[in-house]
Amino acid sequence: MKLAEALQERADLNRNIEQLRKRLNSNVLVQEGERTAEEPERLKRELDASVERLAYLISRINLTNSQTKVDGRTLTELIARKDALILKIGVYKDIVYTGSQTSYRARNTEIKIKAAISVTDWQDEIDKMAKELRLLDNKLQENNWSTELIE
Repeated sequence: MKLAEALQERADLNRNIEQLRKRLNSNVLVQEGERTAEEPERLKRELDASVERLAYLISRINLTNSQTKVDGRTLTELIARKDALILKIGVYKDIVYTGSQTSYRARNTEIKIKAAISVTDWQDEIDKMAKELRLLDNKLQENNWSTELIE
């Protein structure tokens, strides 16, 4: 199984587990003399099997990511860099948005507010990081489809 397939299955399992949680919650109480729409014990068995498979996949994915090297760095390191870039870009965008705000002055005697940063320079940095993020994500996707999951 390719790493990308394991990642897709992990996402499917997470969605399935959430649906099972909702279905179980909808079927644990019933009016006396009535039956539930679905059998809670069957749903519980399905949930247990899904969680067990998820745990297996997570451990295999993590092992594969930590042992697979691309350009001298592990996939885990590349994923950490990607996450850090996403976080940093988000913060920078918020700062640029705030720095871009213009304030209205009704009279010249009112206090003038201006940006304490160069919005253009910060935006240039955002653009460079966004490009790095795109290239990094492409590299990760490519390797996910070419790397065998360590079983």
